[in-house]
Amino acid sequence: MKHLFKYKWYLKDGYPAPGISKNNYNVFGTFICGGGSTMGYKLAGFNHLGGVEIDKRISEVYKINHNPKYLYTQDLREFNKRTDLPDELYKLDILDGSPPCSSFSMAGNREKDWNKNKVFREGQTKQILDDLVFVYCETILKLKPKIFILENVKGLISGNAKVYAKSIINKLEAGGYKVQLFLLNAASMGVPQRRERVFFIGHKKEYQFNKLSLAFNERNILFKEIDAGDIKGKEYNLRPSHAPYALICKGGKSLSSVHPKGHCFNTYKQDNNLVSATIVADNGGGIMIHSSGKRYLTDDEYKQIGSFPMDYHFNNMQAKYIIGMSVPPVMIAQIANQIKLQWLMNCNNNV
Repeated sequence: MKHLFKYKWYLKDGYPAPGISKNNYNVFGTFICGGGSTMGYKLAGFNHLGGVEIDKRISEVYKINHNPKYLYTQDLREFNKRTDLPDELYKLDILDGSPPCSSFSMAGNREKDWNKNKVFREGQTKQILDDLVFVYCETILKLKPKIFILENVKGLISGNAKVYAKSIINKLEAGGYKVQLFLLNAASMGVPQRRERVFFIGHKKEYQFNKLSLAFNERNILFKEIDAGDIKGKEYNLRPSHAPYALICKGGKSLSSVHPKGHCFNTYKQDNNLVSATIVADNGGGIMIHSSGKRYLTDDEYKQIGSFPMDYHFNNMQAKYIIGMSVPPVMIAQIANQIKLQWLMNCNNNV
């Protein structure tokens, strides 16, 4: 079964993806990080104008790889106060955003961290992470795009966090949008990774679009299909705390399930016959061990699992961190392609 978008691809080959036509729809991003979403839209033929990113180092990485027309390196709260934005940002076809989600992650502290100021990464200012979804809602209501996408972790629709999800929908519907909620798994969309994410997707009520249908059933890509490339010089020994347990941990389970003291939380040994576990950005966790049990994954393997281009320039930043922080490009390409086919191509007939 042929995949619509390749998970192994190169920036040098240009956009859009083979078999996809270029279109004239404009997109702008927030929380753009390494540009996973940016590349997804470009693969699907869209014109991506740039975005907003608070982290100066990551903003530089974004600039190197994407050469954006507009790039604002600042807190989205400050961006929302700007009065000097170009007119075309008020005429967007799609506004995209993936607010930092650690406060809602099922693997985090959840309620214990809600309403607390936190530093998301060294060098950034402190910010209350769980209200960034509402800061992004303010961006939507400021720019008033035809369509918006808000991506977040599955935990946002679990347990006590459901009240946040309802508040997001209520706020945006009161602002003139019709909103749908989707829970999607990247593994069913041509991404070699088990990554479940929530997507709030809405359009202005003035457009009488039919309900968006997002049902992806592409063949699962197993870890054994990932090309490690040349591992000479890249293969390195496991930490002493990992090595004894990597040999007996099977089925893609966390090493904490076999470690007597649970010291290897969120560290996974890959199973050749399963889709890869989710790449986690945290430098202290989410470590992946090769199925051989003898080494960690290489950057080339992380790129393919995250559907990042093989020639992406990380500018001396950790590849795993940027890929784990970013939405897989192929995941967004699939969604954007369906929005184009189901909504935007019918736009003139529905106003």
